[in-house]
Amino acid sequence: MKISTRGRYAIRVMVDLAENNNGEYIPLTDIAKRQEISEKYLEAIVSLLVKGGLLTTLRGKKGGYRLVRTPDKYTLKDILDITEGEFAPVSCLENEVNPCSRATGCKTLKMWTDFQKLVNDYFESITIESLMGDEGCLEYYI
Repeated sequence: MKISTRGRYAIRVMVDLAENNNGEYIPLTDIAKRQEISEKYLEAIVSLLVKGGLLTTLRGKKGGYRLVRTPDKYTLKDILDITEGEFAPVSCLENEVNPCSRATGCKTLKMWTDFQKLVNDYFESITIESLMGDEGCLEYYI
């Protein structure tokens, strides 16, 4: 599994919005400057996050983006599911029902299922709040 720049930048945007929350909408230009990320690229990312229900947006002079929930209610899994899709280490685990005709006798299926659960549980255990204000921690994770 390799997290794309879209997933990594989405996490940075969410942390930035949490750390700079003043109750008002934060313009994308401010986020782009602080994070040193192209505003055009961020537009595509925040669009996904809005569609996924993680952010709200307001157009106009006082417009921008803001979190829908408090930072402790967002996990990295929430963000990565939207930007990267569900994590499946092997194709037979991409759907709820395993389409593989060999699944019942597969010697490695449990290993792959356990690995998938381990990764999902790990990203589920990290919240945006846990990344706030700790640059070393943020760099370690991202």
